[in-house]
Amino acid sequence: MGLLIFLAGTIYAQGEYEKKQFVSQGDTLNYRLLRPEPGQQQYPLVLFLHGGGERGSDNEKQLSHGSEMFRNPVNREKYPAYVLYPQCPEEGYWAYRNRPETFTPAEMPSGVPISPVMELVVGLLDEYLLRPDVDIDRVYVIGLSMGGMGTFDLACRYPELVAAAIPICGTVNPTRLEAAKDVHFRIFHGDKDSTVPVSGSREAYKALKHIGADVEYIEFPGVNHDSWTPAFNYPDFMEWLFEKRRKTR
Repeated sequence: MGLLIFLAGTIYAQGEYEKKQFVSQGDTLNYRLLRPEPGQQQYPLVLFLHGGGERGSDNEKQLSHGSEMFRNPVNREKYPAYVLYPQCPEEGYWAYRNRPETFTPAEMPSGVPISPVMELVVGLLDEYLLRPDVDIDRVYVIGLSMGGMGTFDLACRYPELVAAAIPICGTVNPTRLEAAKDVHFRIFHGDKDSTVPVSGSREAYKALKHIGADVEYIEFPGVNHDSWTPAFNYPDFMEWLFEKRRKTR
């Protein structure tokens, strides 16, 4: 019975996320869109970047994690927003053209060009930022694992765009973070992560703290790679995110 309830919930969540495609110069990015319940003049925009296991072309798997938070009726009423769930192609990678050979922070790429997939994501964001009912001061990025790396990447490349970023079990070369000092960060990781070393988040936190950024770091004792589960259940996850605004620069 529990499995049936879970599957029914997943199907219901997908039913409320519209299937969409963004096309630019002949390239296509599949994505899902959750529209806000009407009632306000402007709404925040949330971008969710999934992990490596949800890559593909079905335009469904990317909803595997986190989508229920935004679909939840209570949250939809309290935190109405445009929510974008793009799907990275099977051979693609959010932050880099190829999967890094190592996830050790100091050995992560630093001066790399934007990946083709991230270019499409930025184009998708630009399309929604032109909407008069989107609050450009409240653009939020959340990502887990590969998506956590993408979250760091987007915040570093476009700090003038991102108000708040939540990278979960991600990593980044800490030298890149100087560019993102005006972004509000909340970082999550499990201290027993066997896929992406916890040092990725620890070093990112230290680098951001050193430059005076607004950053919090929550580490889960005994948790392996799926730190997104306790992260999404963290008591003020939604409240923290939706209170953030882009800093005046």
